Amino acid sequence: METAIIELDHRTDQATRQMLQKVVDKKRKFDKLKLGHLYVMWAVVIASFLYLLLLYKNVMEPYSYSFEAMFSAFVHLPFNMYMLVFIVALYGFMNVLKEKREKADKEFNALRCEIIDKSKDLWKKEEEWKNRHLVYEMMKKTFDVNLYHENK
Repeated sequence: METAIIELDHRTDQATRQMLQKVVDKKRKFDKLKLGHLYVMWAVVIASFLYLLLLYKNVMEPYSYSFEAMFSAFVHLPFNMYMLVFIVALYGFMNVLKEKREKADKEFNALRCEIIDKSKDLWKKEEEWKNRHLVYEMMKKTFDVNLYHENK
């Protein structure tokens, strides 16, 4: 458990700290998938651009006089097939990461909204209710988790 969450001893009970820890874990998973998706997306863009540039320089420019000559030059080099398969596979992996990212985002926001909805039950005592803003501020500053509003 995170030290910042453990230090909330008098402001929260054990169950609330566990819920806060789960939200932090879901946020980290979402951030990791978001960054991975971004890297793979840029890899697809750069690889596609470089491959098309290479294709233009090696196939289209020298054999532009005939489509048959261009097609023959394209098929003749096995590198073209490997590169094409690599880019398509990278694009598919990017889509898989996007789906995982969206799923992680939904799980994170569902748990965050659940904490917001149950805030009256989690901070039952009057003093805990008055100090809950300190917990919210700590979660926002330390982990970038907004517990003030359900909307992002």
